[in-house]
Amino acid sequence: MRSRTARALLACALAGSLPAHASTIDDLTMPRPEGLRRYLVVQPDKLARTNRPVVILLHGNGLSADMMVGLDSIAGYRMEDWIRMAEREHVMLIAPDGSRARNGKRAWNDCRADAATNTATDDVGFIAELIDTAVTRLGADPDRIYVFGSSNGGAMAYRLGIELAPRLAAIGVQSALMPAQSRCKAPSMPVSVFVSHGTADPVMPYGGGKVGNWLLRERGSGIGAEESVAVWRRLAGLPELAQAFRIPHLRSSDPTSAVRYVWGQDPARVQIEFLRIEGGGHVPASRNDELPWWLRKLVGDMNRDVDIAQEAWNFFRDKHLPVRP
Repeated sequence: MRSRTARALLACALAGSLPAHASTIDDLTMPRPEGLRRYLVVQPDKLARTNRPVVILLHGNGLSADMMVGLDSIAGYRMEDWIRMAEREHVMLIAPDGSRARNGKRAWNDCRADAATNTATDDVGFIAELIDTAVTRLGADPDRIYVFGSSNGGAMAYRLGIELAPRLAAIGVQSALMPAQSRCKAPSMPVSVFVSHGTADPVMPYGGGKVGNWLLRERGSGIGAEESVAVWRRLAGLPELAQAFRIPHLRSSDPTSAVRYVWGQDPARVQIEFLRIEGGGHVPASRNDELPWWLRKLVGDMNRDVDIAQEAWNFFRDKHLPVRP
């Protein structure tokens, strides 16, 4: 086991290599049938000793746990919204690494039967064991376990919502679709679901269809973002009509905008929320993180009106087990 304290890395942060935060970040491994699996545990300084709410963060195809908590970057693009949120809200984060797929990239074994570059590992079993570890060794509240995934990690979060629903208070999905051709059973137990998707996503098309681009091939296909949301809404028995809220626009230079749709009036019961990013690409919304111009060419525009981590936590915070109608 290796342990490092992000706050103690201030000198590195000033040198431009790592951020400084008031958190301890433990770099850990877990033996699994496929070999050792790595995960990071972020514990903010003011985190409670017991009954800790936990968000499990699942990265996208080709990315890493380090990216999800701001310890790594892509040409200067560093995602720090999750660790900022965890420190504000006193939440523990667990960020596991996917395993290497046939194309050499870290990925998750989601439900897409036509994604030839999916991994073959038992990622549901891995996350289930992570939950066990969080509860028995890390002081996690078993009634407040949440999963949030981006892209391939979001597709994996959908799978966990199907197969681990009795253990999850809610799931969150960013820029991911339910599979058009699924190797999994259909979801059978209602769970609260938060979804964010850009209408101009060039990788996971908003209207559904083939997933990927010239850099991401053999990634299968998905149904549309709205239909993905509807799968979970119908399962929860919620009415078709949603409450809609247009989010105030903060930057005139931002070509995107955001609308929030909510099904279910009681935050303590099963709810579905859809954050539609009009004109948004395959990237999390953020008020603080900056997307380099060349990355915008690949993934599309970033919304600057909200922070996706805070939006997801605002949805998660009142959800406990059981969260059944």
